[in-house]
Amino acid sequence: VQLQASGGGLVQAGDSLRLSCTASQPAYVWAWFRQAPGKEREFVARLGYNSGTTVYGDSVKGRFTISRVKPENTVYLQMNSLKTEDTAVYYCATGNNIWSGQPRDYVYWGQGTQVTVSS
Repeated sequence: VQLQASGGGLVQAGDSLRLSCTASQPAYVWAWFRQAPGKEREFVARLGYNSGTTVYGDSVKGRFTISRVKPENTVYLQMNSLKTEDTAVYYCATGNNIWSGQPRDYVYWGQGTQVTVSS
């Protein structure tokens, strides 16, 4: 399974961005993680593709939205009210456990897309 993430860029604090992740095959659970320099990979959001169940990390609740449009093998991450602390490489991943936000539980990973938020 190949995942392709896109949509990153350089924006100012308060701006919005939408990331996309397309997979070569359908997946049960889709997730976004991010990793800033010198920090561990952090869970951002996940989505149960069939159920529509969503879960968000505490730092992005109320600002980010993960979504999909059936039957596309594509998931989106709408990021609003961006903050400088959102600066990171964002990775999409797919797995089978909607209850997990741990990177080790996700099998396939995209290459990452850089999001930089300036003040």
